[in-house]
Amino acid sequence: MKLHIAQVAPLYESVPPKLYGGTERVVAYLTEALIDKGHEVTLFASGDSHTRAELVSHLNEAIRLNSRVQDPMAHHVIQMADVAARAHEFDILHFHTDYLHFPLSDLLHRPHVTTLHGRLDLPDLPFVYRRFSHQPVISISFAQRQPLPFARWVGNVYHGLPRHLYHLGKGDGGYVAFIGRISPEKRADLAIEIAQKAGYPIYIAAKVDKADEAYFAAHIRHLFDLPHVHYIGEIGDREKDDFLGKAKALLFPIDWPEPFGMVMIEAMACGTPVIAFNRGSVPEVIDHGVTGFIVNHVQEAVGALKKIDDLDRKRIRQVFETRFTAEVMADNYLHIYHQLCGHKVAHQVFFPEVFVQPNTLSVSSSMQVEKSA
Repeated sequence: MKLHIAQVAPLYESVPPKLYGGTERVVAYLTEALIDKGHEVTLFASGDSHTRAELVSHLNEAIRLNSRVQDPMAHHVIQMADVAARAHEFDILHFHTDYLHFPLSDLLHRPHVTTLHGRLDLPDLPFVYRRFSHQPVISISFAQRQPLPFARWVGNVYHGLPRHLYHLGKGDGGYVAFIGRISPEKRADLAIEIAQKAGYPIYIAAKVDKADEAYFAAHIRHLFDLPHVHYIGEIGDREKDDFLGKAKALLFPIDWPEPFGMVMIEAMACGTPVIAFNRGSVPEVIDHGVTGFIVNHVQEAVGALKKIDDLDRKRIRQVFETRFTAEVMADNYLHIYHQLCGHKVAHQVFFPEVFVQPNTLSVSSSMQVEKSA
């Protein structure tokens, strides 16, 4: 059944982003995959987005690179007004803007759902999600749900990348890689320490947000002077294919409850194993001993690097193709869309890991879209 779907993206980055940006990249990949499957999609996003969908925007340039924007919320309020004005045109509205739209979507009387892309362990969030406990929300990992078990979880969908965005690499660059933000929770300092102790050069492709400039100056900048450290700055998809494909491994020593971690599946798409700390979504994304190693501290990570050649890069790529493509992601979202619209779904398209036990859900029986594996 063909659907007319609204995808509502944040305005901080274009869709897809020019450089770093997680949520907007996912929206881009999902939008194009839905179009490939024959659905009609309208994308509410910044005007510098590139898409085959109908693009609706009042803002010509995304906020992060737009020096004229002083109040980002003003533009998001206008965006919500644009969505409301056209809500009657859509079979379902899919929001990626956190809880901003909750009071509005209560009044629209249209099927809608929200994917929560960020961390949910902040102290103010329970107030919002208890007040709007009827709002249907989707997680990007089961770990992400833990702070808000009472929310109305109607599905869990892991992120996916276009199948041919990245390619199997040989891992012959002789270095380990780090990609992400230079921030306290991403722990670039531990990645540098792991590489040093294991005897590898490390190449760091990362950005420094304004909010993290003081942290960078105090804790990271001096580490870039070490002889084994090579900082190459922020890179986009084109550069990542070569960067990750040549890396011996990706280091992911996070120190926070990572909701998903897109860079892990980017590495897997290149056949590059991931050495990740056991936090947040990591055990759901990495198959220990197959697509990488899950470790608890620096010394374990150093030991894992010594075993990295035991892993089969072709097998890692195969796991990516089975679990983490944009096509798989779109199929799983479509299943949820149809359920929320009240359509009968002929068969399940989910992989077992996207189910949870029914008694873990805060969902009415008519809206329950998950079942026991």
